[in-house]
Amino acid sequence: MDRRQMMAGSIAAAAALALPAAAQTKQTAKVPAHNVVLVHGLFADGSCWSDVIARLQASGLDVTAVQNPLTTLDAAADAVRRVLARTDEPTVLAAHSFAGTIISEVGAAANVSALVYIAARAPDAGEDYAELGKRFASAPATAGIIFDGDEGRLSEDAFLNDFAGDIPRARARILYATQQPFRKVLTQAKTTNAAWREKPTYYAVSDADRTINPDLQRFMAKRMGAYTISLGASHLSLISQADKVADLIKLASRGA
Repeated sequence: MDRRQMMAGSIAAAAALALPAAAQTKQTAKVPAHNVVLVHGLFADGSCWSDVIARLQASGLDVTAVQNPLTTLDAAADAVRRVLARTDEPTVLAAHSFAGTIISEVGAAANVSALVYIAARAPDAGEDYAELGKRFASAPATAGIIFDGDEGRLSEDAFLNDFAGDIPRARARILYATQQPFRKVLTQAKTTNAAWREKPTYYAVSDADRTINPDLQRFMAKRMGAYTISLGASHLSLISQADKVADLIKLASRGA
């Protein structure tokens, strides 16, 4: 090996060390996908994706919204795996909020072509997300969580002002009426996988989010080396900014 080859090798090694860990480990090439699977988070159900679904279907994509049981991480992961098992064709897996934990757990499946996070959690394998969150200011919605024994839900005030702050009030109140309670154990579970370390990833940060600190969102997006967009939206950007959220998912489906 001559001196020029040695120098080139040293530069390449230094560049690799400068990359985020996720960027160094991703090996999966981007591929087009016709299927999209959507996963909802806490305080919601699959219908929260309705505005995005209409736009994705209009562009010719085959879309399924998973009904997350919000009981345990294993049960939630199994619900997504059952939908993914319906086809072996490339599928974009998209998550909102807590569901980012779920797609991080199951997204390494062979037919998953890309992961899309919408104002979503993105824990590393075995990471204590609560401890990670303590590195950032607590989001206002956290104080509005009410527990009835083991079941948690958002108060109406927190839901309308912190969770759905930029949604027309009449619609936000309908969403509040349909919110699903979650089991405390669900939010305490740790993932065994971090699929974002090996799959192409996309992230939509909600800059006006009062449920997950936007700075925490930006940290997670940068850590995973995701293609990132910023939206001037509340936590429910999938409703208030449905066009842009759908466009991001369509971008992922094109393998772009």
